[in-house]
Amino acid sequence: MKVALIGYGKMGKAIEEIAVSRGHSIVLKVSIDNLEDNTIDRIREADVAIEFTGPDSAYENILRCLDAGVPTVCGSTGWLDRLEEVRRHCRLKDGAFLYASNFSVGVNVFFELNRQLAALLANQPEYEPRITEIHHTEKRDAPSGTAITLAEQILEKIHRKKEWVNHISDNLDELEILSERVDPAPGTHTVTYDSPIDTITITHTAHNRRGFATGAVLAAEFIKGKKGIYGMRDVLGL
Repeated sequence: MKVALIGYGKMGKAIEEIAVSRGHSIVLKVSIDNLEDNTIDRIREADVAIEFTGPDSAYENILRCLDAGVPTVCGSTGWLDRLEEVRRHCRLKDGAFLYASNFSVGVNVFFELNRQLAALLANQPEYEPRITEIHHTEKRDAPSGTAITLAEQILEKIHRKKEWVNHISDNLDELEILSERVDPAPGTHTVTYDSPIDTITITHTAHNRRGFATGAVLAAEFIKGKKGIYGMRDVLGL
């Protein structure tokens, strides 16, 4: 499989290492130093594009990849207010697009546990949920995309919570997400349910970027040659 890496920072380099170890070739690496190579013609050299940049550039990068007719995997966060526009553009172009807030196999199993726990406690109002997340200081968005996914899953099941907020809150309608940025910290996410009599906690801690990078390559292998819109649940058969 020929891969275009749109974004060649720490994550892009980790993805490159995993992809090459699995027998794939990197035909394009776009970083801040060679933005002139980020063209439709160059992207068309690839079977799949993997986009890992940031909130300011992800949207335009994704559209460019879809315009090139190349199946696109995206792990950038902070741009999701335009996700539905990307999905419409993908359908318009009869393309393939896969977005995940987190590509780690372990995190996606964690997501499934979070869904189930929220469903089990939906009718137990004495249990008050909250989310905490810790990342390295280079992470530009807060809360993380993973924390937002966890929050949206809880809001879907626990209707007494109306919205998430990224601060401590005394409003019972609000779901707290508390974000901390410290080094070195690839990522820890904790969902806690507190009641007057006990506490239930589930936690996922990443030890390095390898899990994220491996999942992104698995997603690229999955989407090659496909049409449509997918997520990691499709990749992992969850």
